[in-house]
Amino acid sequence: MRHLIVGSGPAGVVAAETLRKADPAAEITILCGEGEAPYSRMAIPYLLKGDIPEAGTHLRKEPGHYDRLRIVLVKAQAQSVDTAARTVALSSGSSLPYDRLLIATGSRPSLEKIPGIDLPGVHACWTLADARAILEKAKPGARVVQMGAGFVGCIIMEGLLSRGVDLTILVRSGYMVRRMMNPTASGLLRSWCEAKGVKILTHTQPKGLTSVDGVLQVDLGEGRILPADFYLSAVGVDPNLGFLAGSGIEIRQGIVVDPNQQSSVPGVYAAGDVAESVDCLTGQRGVNAIQPNAVEQGRIAALNMAGRPAAFKGSLVFNVLTTLGLVSSSFGLWEGVPGGESTEVVDPSHWRYLNLQFDGERLVGANSVGFTNHVGALRGLIEGRVKLGVWKARLMQDPTQVMQAYLGAAQKLG
Repeated sequence: MRHLIVGSGPAGVVAAETLRKADPAAEITILCGEGEAPYSRMAIPYLLKGDIPEAGTHLRKEPGHYDRLRIVLVKAQAQSVDTAARTVALSSGSSLPYDRLLIATGSRPSLEKIPGIDLPGVHACWTLADARAILEKAKPGARVVQMGAGFVGCIIMEGLLSRGVDLTILVRSGYMVRRMMNPTASGLLRSWCEAKGVKILTHTQPKGLTSVDGVLQVDLGEGRILPADFYLSAVGVDPNLGFLAGSGIEIRQGIVVDPNQQSSVPGVYAAGDVAESVDCLTGQRGVNAIQPNAVEQGRIAALNMAGRPAAFKGSLVFNVLTTLGLVSSSFGLWEGVPGGESTEVVDPSHWRYLNLQFDGERLVGANSVGFTNHVGALRGLIEGRVKLGVWKARLMQDPTQVMQAYLGAAQKLG
């Protein structure tokens, strides 16, 4: 059996390792589209900060790991997929055959559609190549303008500030990390960042970029110009699916998969940021681009590719974000549900906030800032759809009793 995995992120690597255990005699190939050894994007902020060397970003650090498992790494990009012939055309001009195919190509950064976005000095912060370019330019005193304060935009701040840059963040919407935080939580995060020396401009989007004597000029409109030694575009990501045009694989937001992670084409599977699966709380389809989800989908896909039936139980929306040392998180239906109840506690002097959302007896969503010891309990209650019983009233009265509620309500189910 020939297993071909397109994508060398966490989903692809875990899938390959799972396949080796489940199918010892199989041929396993991972296509590394960036020409790098498999690495974790989530480690890039630590590289920028100087906490780890570049090798520290690698997913598997043991020398000879892939050789020992007889996993072949091919450094080339997929150009197209012929599902009838069961081949993948490569950027090198050759092609690879497969019996089972896993698409785990992750996401690619979205770039703003403004004049000058292709100028020298404009970067994303998504790949190791991006990180190398930023490290070369992020010198003490360098003026950095960053567009975007979503998840990626927030985690790279510490690496930039640690290098002594003058950082200005532009936020198109009214508040930071709007896809995972309500305005109160976002406001705390903004105050925290400003206290650390970051300049944040909300309701601001560049009209365009120009370059004068090698210095970028960021046009904010109404005569406002920000000079920048380099500009970071961190406005979001999209599933990396362009090479699948004409393949016959059904794509909506992402590749539509069944509970076995199989696509509409038999023998073709998908995992991670490219896979459109079912949310475990709502039953609705969507792309949930978080690493734990990608890893589990990669594992499930691999088992099915090896002929060992397994089903993905559904994804849970959750994010844990560390921004300049402040930990925030969001879980499930953090914006609440129609007819639901909510409760919150706000302690701005200590940078702490907790908001809980209920649907009947169940906790269905949460936002938190500064409550690091509640993360596991929040996930357990929400993902487990635990009926709280008397603990709902106690949480409505004091939201900080999350751990006690988890121990009290969840353990009764055991």
